[in-house]
Amino acid sequence: MLSMASTLATQRDLLEHIEVIRTTASSRLDPTTRSALGQYFTPGPIARMMASLVASPSSTPRLLDAGAGIGSLTAAWIAEMCRCEHRPERVSVVMFEVDPTLVVQLRETLDACRVACDQAGIGFDAEVRQEDFVESAVAAIRGGMFSPDLLHFECAILNPPYRKISSYSRTRRLLRTVGIETSNLYTAFLALTVRLIKDGGELVAITPRSFCNGPYFRPFRHQFLGAMTLRRIHVFEARDQAFRDDEVLQENVIFRAVKGGARDWVHISSNSSPESSDTVERQVPYAHVVFPDDPDAFIRIVPSERGCDVSSRMARFTSTLDDLDVSVSTGRVVDFRATEFLRDSPGPDCVPLIYPGHFDGTGSIRWPNLAGRKPNALMLGPSTTKSVVPPGAYVLIRRFSAKEERRRIVAAMYQSDKVSPSPVAFENHLNYIHRSGAGLPVALAKGLTVFLNSTTVDQYFRQFNGHTQVNATDLRSMRYPSIQELESIGEAFEDELPGQEEIDGVVDSIIPARPWLTIWKDPSSLQLSAASPRRNAYLRFLACHAPNKTSSLR
Repeated sequence: MLSMASTLATQRDLLEHIEVIRTTASSRLDPTTRSALGQYFTPGPIARMMASLVASPSSTPRLLDAGAGIGSLTAAWIAEMCRCEHRPERVSVVMFEVDPTLVVQLRETLDACRVACDQAGIGFDAEVRQEDFVESAVAAIRGGMFSPDLLHFECAILNPPYRKISSYSRTRRLLRTVGIETSNLYTAFLALTVRLIKDGGELVAITPRSFCNGPYFRPFRHQFLGAMTLRRIHVFEARDQAFRDDEVLQENVIFRAVKGGARDWVHISSNSSPESSDTVERQVPYAHVVFPDDPDAFIRIVPSERGCDVSSRMARFTSTLDDLDVSVSTGRVVDFRATEFLRDSPGPDCVPLIYPGHFDGTGSIRWPNLAGRKPNALMLGPSTTKSVVPPGAYVLIRRFSAKEERRRIVAAMYQSDKVSPSPVAFENHLNYIHRSGAGLPVALAKGLTVFLNSTTVDQYFRQFNGHTQVNATDLRSMRYPSIQELESIGEAFEDELPGQEEIDGVVDSIIPARPWLTIWKDPSSLQLSAASPRRNAYLRFLACHAPNKTSSLR
């Protein structure tokens, strides 16, 4: 058997060889094929990290690599097996790859793996299946005892393809035959893999983070978390690092989960890139990652103590939107379906049509925006009357943000008395908060707008939101200050909404057991310069609601 030094050299040679295969194969991929199959090969540093998360296996571990590509993940796992202090006697690998142009490179990878195992004294069995994984896995699950070769894997390591699945596609119909309902191929691969590994088996995967929240992945989360226990989660601080060779902008997550087991602690970590040394790690109770009473089963990822502080501060708010007697809906106007009723400029028999482009950047609405590229008005008529809401005050939230935009939640307040006394229509790229289909009290609307635009809320939202969408479901899942607190915030500002520092100061001031209570008892404890906008925010808030407390701050 090889010495430790020889083993490390063999491991390094194997991984360097596979990385050359990966970069060559990736450069030759046809862009159309890549898009159709959702192909993004796993870079070497990520493959090594993922393989290191696999627990010490049995003497004869059996690995599933679904969507294997050129085999980077399997090679990294083999390298780990070769360097184990207690090496397995024999390893078996089953790999799925549907693209025939990659099978030659995949077999080359397996040849290199075999050599590494031979040198380490480990038996090696490998099977490449040039088949559709979904079809084969569904057949195995339905066949049960008649398909033992695709059941009872001890471990699985995946970088599944990322592609939406049409509701009417054959793939979607196949998945439904085994009780899986999901809208993306990557979660389909995960759900099938869960069914193929044995009790106590483990799954290590890198996927988009989008499954962690939102209504589309809710059935998947319930199924996945019902069977698997999360043990390790890693996120990257920058979206462009994990697959930078392919110029992919995507929030990704690496996780390890075990089938069954106690739900006690989860190890969470983050860093700026796969090769960086700035890793932050912490152990958190499982119930802090998946709330036991959360009907949406959101997965909340908080890798830093600072993020933990944000979570604990937000946890002090207890009001739901129902408690506030308000609701959130999606804008009713889908512009490509209402083209004949759209108008560039306001006119007779028209109402304002508000797009995200009408946000003025200060929490208010600029309408009309004649220099913009979107229409400004909707023609009223029998076909559009259901698309409008009564005049009033509404809180608008953008549903989408740009990939690298500074804020995820961007809110603005619409006031009919400042725009138009007529009814109003909101375009489908906006969510709007209303009360029974009509406007809100102005103070409440203003308070909600300030709260949603705070840094604390934005940071908290990013802990469970893994993509650039802000869904109505996400907003419903959050907790808010009480009506009295929100109205107090609104009443503290008359015409213009405050700047960011003032917003953060006011929201900080109403968090229980935080600066507000300290300042209430001892206003002089506020250690801010006289010119600080945050100091001014506190002063304005106190002036409205506790005028006798402001003297020592002046």
